[in-house]
Amino acid sequence: MAGTEGFKPKVLCVDDEKQVVESFAALLRKDFEIHIATSGADALKKIREVRGLAVVVSDMRMPNMDGVKFLHEMSHRCPDATRIMLTGEAGADGAKRAINEGQVYRFLTKPCPINELRSAILAGVELHRLALAERAVLRETLIGCIRALVEVLSIANPVAFGRVSGIKRRVMELAARLGYPEFWQLEAAALLSQIGYLSMPTEVAERIPVGRPPSAKGHALASSAPEVAKKLFEHIPRLDAVMQILAAMNASDEEMAALGDGPVGIAARVLGAVLEADSLSAGGQTREQVLSSLRPHASRYGTRVVEELASLLVTHGEEEKTEEIRLRDIQPGMTILQDVRNHHGVLLVPRDFDVTPSFLHRITGFGSEVLDQRVRIVARQAV
Repeated sequence: MAGTEGFKPKVLCVDDEKQVVESFAALLRKDFEIHIATSGADALKKIREVRGLAVVVSDMRMPNMDGVKFLHEMSHRCPDATRIMLTGEAGADGAKRAINEGQVYRFLTKPCPINELRSAILAGVELHRLALAERAVLRETLIGCIRALVEVLSIANPVAFGRVSGIKRRVMELAARLGYPEFWQLEAAALLSQIGYLSMPTEVAERIPVGRPPSAKGHALASSAPEVAKKLFEHIPRLDAVMQILAAMNASDEEMAALGDGPVGIAARVLGAVLEADSLSAGGQTREQVLSSLRPHASRYGTRVVEELASLLVTHGEEEKTEEIRLRDIQPGMTILQDVRNHHGVLLVPRDFDVTPSFLHRITGFGSEVLDQRVRIVARQAV
C-alpha cells in the first residue's frame, strides 16, 4: 500500500500541460513513485522504461494521440496497470469510447481535488494488486498443469514432445531480452506448440523436427497442428490468447503484421522465430547458416526479434561448455545435446532435452546398454 516503508506504487501521470503533471508529482510523491509524460507518445516510451506500473492517470484531450487512444495502446502493453481518465467533459460518447477502447477503471472531472485523485489512485493500486495476485494463481495453476501434461506426453511420444523444453527455454530467454520476463501466455504457447503432432504417425513427426521434408500428407498434418491444439484446448477458460498465438504460426506475413504490438502479436513473432530457428538447426544447419536464413524473415518476425535471437544463439554458442558423460550420470539442470536411441534405433531422448527429476526416474527402465551410452551435455539452469 502507499506510504508503507520501503515501497511506493508506481504511477504514471499523462497530460499535455506540463504544469499539471508537475503539480501532481509534487503533491503525490509522498505516497507514490510518480512518473510524468506530456504526450501519448512520450507515455508509451515511459511504459517501456518503467516496469511495474500500478496506475496510469491520463488526460482525455491531448493533441495527436488523445487519452482514449493512448489508454487503448497501453492496455496491450501494460495490461495489469489500472487506468484512470481525467476529463473536462462528461459526454456520453467520450465515456463510451474510454470504457470500450481504453478499458478505463474510473473517470475524474477536471479540475480534480488532489484528495479525490489520491483516493482514486489508492483504489487503483489495490485493483492492480488483486490483478497481479489473480494472474499469479492463474499462471501457476495453468502452467503447472500444462508442464505436467507435456512431461507425460514426452514419455509417450519423445519425438514430438522432447523438443518442447528447449523451445520453451529459448522462447522465454528471448522474451526476457525483449523486456517481457514474465509472459505466461507465451510460455504456455511454447509448451503446447508441439501438441498437434499427437495426430501424426511417429515417422512423420520425426521427419519434421530434423528438417527432412515430409510427404504431402505429412506436410498437411504439420500445417494442421495448431488447429489440433485449438480443438483440444479452446474450451479451457483463459487460454484464448494462447490459442491465438498458436494459430498465428500458420499466419501469412501480412496476418502476422496485423496482430500488432500487443501481447499476442509479440508472442507470436517470438515463438515463430524460435520454432523456425529450431527447425533449421535440427535440419543440420550451423549457427551461422541459421542466422543467415532467419534474417530475410525480419519483416515477418520483426527486426529486433530476429537480431535478439541471433545474439542469443551466438552468446550460447560462445559461452556454453559441453562435456560427455554416461547417460546414467546425468542430473537435473543438464541439457542432453544429442538424440539417444536404443539398439533398435528407437528414439528415447531427443536432442536439446532438459533433464528433470521425473526424467531421472524414467530412465531407470532404459537398461544398461542405453544407460552406459556417453552423451554430450551442457549444464545450465532451466528457465
